[in-house]
Amino acid sequence: MQERLIKLTHVLGEIIKEHRVATGKSMYKISAESSILKSTWRRIENGTYKDVNLSSVWKIAEGLEIPPEELIKELREKLGSDFSLIEE
Repeated sequence: MQERLIKLTHVLGEIIKEHRVATGKSMYKISAESSILKSTWRRIENGTYKDVNLSSVWKIAEGLEIPPEELIKELREKLGSDFSLIEE
């Protein structure tokens, strides 16, 4: 499970960074707008934040000016439909 969680957080970070860069906003500006510490935002983008909670995903999406479900949709597409955190 640990490896899968690491993969999930890494891919989510890549998606978030892609969107942030597309907005032209600095990490400082977008983290301030989203009420998320810059260090936390950096760790999320780098995939080193252990487990991003739903409220953080929501704030991030608002800062990126996209619906929260867009992040989840892109995450699912990049991870593949067979990805699961549940150990079988």
